[in-house]
Amino acid sequence: MFEAIHERSRGPSATHPGHPGEGQGATEKFDLQRAFGEARVVFSGAANGTEIIDVHQKFPMAVAFPNVDDRRRKEAVLINTSGGVAGGDEIRIEVVAQGNASVAVTTQAAEKVYRALDRPARIRTRLRAEGNARLAWLPQETIVFNQARIARQTEIDLSSGAELIALEWLVLGRIESGEEVLAGHILDSWRVRVDGRLVWADGFLASNQALLQLRKTALLSSWKAIATMIYFGPGLEARLERLREIGASLECACGVTIVGAIIVVRVAAVASVDLRRGLRRFLDQLNHELGSGPFGVPKMWSC
Repeated sequence: MFEAIHERSRGPSATHPGHPGEGQGATEKFDLQRAFGEARVVFSGAANGTEIIDVHQKFPMAVAFPNVDDRRRKEAVLINTSGGVAGGDEIRIEVVAQGNASVAVTTQAAEKVYRALDRPARIRTRLRAEGNARLAWLPQETIVFNQARIARQTEIDLSSGAELIALEWLVLGRIESGEEVLAGHILDSWRVRVDGRLVWADGFLASNQALLQLRKTALLSSWKAIATMIYFGPGLEARLERLREIGASLECACGVTIVGAIIVVRVAAVASVDLRRGLRRFLDQLNHELGSGPFGVPKMWSC
């Protein structure tokens, strides 16, 4: 279950890098070694709770399954063993919850996106909740460093009887470390389908000069940590009012609205620690509101 397959593409200069003065010139940008990681997990509801049906891992991605107190649900932890992503890397993640499965998926630590020479790192996440499955996608933050390039795509397919919470959050330089993101490329997009019909599409794009404009009051102002969270499930109108009450109680900025068949929550803070505190409080109260299930704060967030 915990296999790790080492598979990286190597261009000519990865094997014979060459150096200035040797007649080959500097190493070509597009010949640098890249990482291509995959993680796929399939869960299904069973008489005694939730079962793991299939696991696929490809280096540098790995999956672990910590013990949880409730046998009715499973928690999966995704691990990037390379310690971060750089330009040209590609990571593909797929989580499938079938039947009456109850599943929470998180990451071992914050994902770090490092400075890129040319191509962006690409992260593609596909979530699928079938039947009456309950699925929570709750990764830790993605930290973007100056001159990093990332294209992240989150695709979600839901059955009308399913229930889901999905979260993604970005930290544009850690204020505690005095970091600033002054150049680079960030594309963060969402696509949500219910019974095969597209119900929501969203995107955040900031590149080079646009990053310098984000500090304007009309845009992000002093906020450097931003999150988007969506909820799909029964009783949206009633949930909306309760989620707005929770959002108003946070110590960071929060807006909650219904868009089509889902509730969209936006949360922003000056520092990542403030956003984490706000999200923890939001999830704690939401889990109490929704009853026993996978929607609380993952244990890994406290490790």
